[in-house]
Amino acid sequence: MLEPAYQADVVVVGAGLAGLSAALRLTSAGVTTAVLEAAPGVGGRMATEKVDGFRLDRIGQLLSTAHPELRRTPGLDALVLRPFAPGVLLHSDGRRHRAGAVAGAGGARSARGSTRGALHVVRALASAPRSAPRPPVPKGAVPRARTGAPLGTPVDQVRLDAALARLAQLPVERLLSRPELPAGQALAARGLPARTVDGFLRPLLAALLCDPELTTSSRCADLALRTFAAGRLCLPEGGADMVPELLARALPPGTVRTGVRVTSVSTTAVTTAEHGVFRCRAVLVATDARSAAELLPGLRVPDFHPVTVVHHTTDDPPATGTSLLLDADRGGPVAHTAVISRVDPSRAPAGRALISSTVLGSPPDGVDTAVRMHLARLYGTSTARWETLAVHRTAEAVPVMRAPHDPRRPVRLLAGLYVCGDHRDTSGPEGALHSGHRASTAILRDLGATGSMHQADPLSTTQAA
Repeated sequence: MLEPAYQADVVVVGAGLAGLSAALRLTSAGVTTAVLEAAPGVGGRMATEKVDGFRLDRIGQLLSTAHPELRRTPGLDALVLRPFAPGVLLHSDGRRHRAGAVAGAGGARSARGSTRGALHVVRALASAPRSAPRPPVPKGAVPRARTGAPLGTPVDQVRLDAALARLAQLPVERLLSRPELPAGQALAARGLPARTVDGFLRPLLAALLCDPELTTSSRCADLALRTFAAGRLCLPEGGADMVPELLARALPPGTVRTGVRVTSVSTTAVTTAEHGVFRCRAVLVATDARSAAELLPGLRVPDFHPVTVVHHTTDDPPATGTSLLLDADRGGPVAHTAVISRVDPSRAPAGRALISSTVLGSPPDGVDTAVRMHLARLYGTSTARWETLAVHRTAEAVPVMRAPHDPRRPVRLLAGLYVCGDHRDTSGPEGALHSGHRASTAILRDLGATGSMHQADPLSTTQAA
């Protein structure tokens, strides 16, 4: 029989979040699609290791209930998000302090007025005197969560929460039109109280952006802070890999082909090492940035933030509930930590607790020992008998978004050839989903498709890091 003119309308190279979400929108519009993935499974960096009944995320990036792509992406209707306690816990001077707990979706609905940008939403905070010296914490005691310090007085806390609530309703276009600086410089240049910057915004933004030095574009930091203000930090139930798994299950059977290595691409064909040539009408490269540059010479490869996640288990977990705990003092390698099994019980077998801790930047030598010592201070309990389940080091975990950063980098290279991924958008899972959305929209427009998924760039209405 004669070979058909093409074997699919579109071939998507890469089965990460960007490629799978784009494929779902294409197939929903009636465009036949083949997804080729070199790895044995889907998901890319959204990977979860299964060890003795535990589900251990490789990177453990934080999601938000406020990001629209998690709601509007086809196939994610069944995704269950497990939220952390409102706001975050900040560890400072041997005590824990609740911050940002009033600025969730409910606070956003009641907010009035506007603000002049996420990174100086607290400029109006009054400079309050430093808190009186605190009595020392008895050895072995677990410090209680408090409000106020290290942000200042309770009045400062209330004003910050009100500002974050207003920020949740701030139009995104206003944030994207602001001048850009590295986020750390923007914090220092906008007249923010030192206690607010060092005690809350720096550790929070470092956790949200995986960027301990805050070299990220201030616009992207604004977007991340807006997302925090508008919703709740959360985890996907069952592990990070549930997001790509749900996307893959929603595709027609046979759409995704794993273990297929693509060696070259053009506007009308994809060449593979195992199965020869796939002919098509358009090609979408949806791999990580480095792999995309190998297939598309001239494509810029960004720098990356390395991330190390250390997973421990114990039968006597610390009493922090479902809170995300951040180190405001930056007194050790751990940027943030949580008893993950309290947030999502499906991640640990009965009777055991899973504590996952994230180290940003290059990890120290003997990272597990350093993390244990730091966790003992953060949680106020001995970690000597905790069992280490895994240490996951990912050198190229999150693309760097230095200023100037364009969160709408072109996804259409030329008619018939497209590229997407979080390196074309904002770094992280939501940026990958949004990039896939933009790419599928461009492809449908060029193919003249009029399916229900053909819509305008959603960043014009809302976007988050």
